[in-house]
Amino acid sequence: MNASHPPYVPSYRKTTELLVVHCSATRPTQDIGVREITHWHRQRGFDTVGYHYVIRRNGEMETGRPEKAIGAHVKGHNANSIGVCLVGGIDAAGKPANNFTAAQFVTLHRLLGQLREHYPEARVLGHRDLSPDRNGDGIITPNEFIKACPSFDVAALLKPR
Repeated sequence: MNASHPPYVPSYRKTTELLVVHCSATRPTQDIGVREITHWHRQRGFDTVGYHYVIRRNGEMETGRPEKAIGAHVKGHNANSIGVCLVGGIDAAGKPANNFTAAQFVTLHRLLGQLREHYPEARVLGHRDLSPDRNGDGIITPNEFIKACPSFDVAALLKPR
């Protein structure tokens, strides 16, 4: 074990009000998972991976932090949320892109369904939807997004067809 990273000891959430969908901001050719994201997050000073779940390009879901643990994935909302990260989200030029695979969306729908059963009061949204409402109109619009993550509209994805 690296001396600069003591063992991770989680703190636990008291409430779960948000289910937050993220992207790894990686190109579609990068097939990464919890191991790589943990390394990146530790480089940023986190104890371990900030997300609770990571969904790889092939649709495989990997567990990051324990589900009941406080995450490190969205400033100001970690103590009341679960973070789910889809691998991908930028194009070859590094611009936001909804380039996730069908398998990832199948897994995301299944996972969010399970989480909604456990946390029925929780709202599901994208990281970008937690940007500040700069004009105070009660709606977070694209011009107010701090970042594009997860590079698609989570609310539109969840609407019944």
